[in-house]
Amino acid sequence: MFRNFFTTKRICRAGVIAALYVALTYAFMPFAYGWFQIRPSEALTILPLFFPEAIPALYIGCILANLTSPMLAFDLTIGPAVTLVAAVCTWLVGHLLRSYRSKLGMAVKIALGGFFPVILNAFIIPVVIVFLSGDMSAGPTPLIAYWTSFGTMLATQATWAFGLGAPLALFVERMRRKGVSAFLDGKRKQLPAPDPSDETPQPQA
Repeated sequence: MFRNFFTTKRICRAGVIAALYVALTYAFMPFAYGWFQIRPSEALTILPLFFPEAIPALYIGCILANLTSPMLAFDLTIGPAVTLVAAVCTWLVGHLLRSYRSKLGMAVKIALGGFFPVILNAFIIPVVIVFLSGDMSAGPTPLIAYWTSFGTMLATQATWAFGLGAPLALFVERMRRKGVSAFLDGKRKQLPAPDPSDETPQPQA
């Protein structure tokens, strides 16, 4: 199992994902940290739907990206842990629904796969910001600061996970269907097209 996991292609792909996460985070410093985050690198959290190697890649990428965070101790431990758990959940969605290749099936996979990075970050990261690091810039009281941070985190995470992540997922799926080697494991093999019987029939004009 592990021999098949640690292939040259998967290791290279993991390296690219981790490097992209770091680069996209650093590109928006210092706004990539704190209660209002501009972190388009979170769009990459949709990739475990297709690639199990994206799980360690996102974890390592998050650690490296957080090296310049003002909340260093928490962002090198709790933040990457949240990313890791969300990535595993997203991979499980892709694994369990791997046979869903219709347009509706892809929409369901993207919706469920993007749900975990959004909701876990929205609930947990404000706890780190407000209650652990004591950052009260989001509100006059801890509860107001927490829920303000929760709302902004929910909105921004959803923007990256669905606004950018969904087109990325559709692009990856399209490349896999075309048999592009970089998006597949093993030998070049074109994935089957969606079954037309899975699609909802359109009414005739």
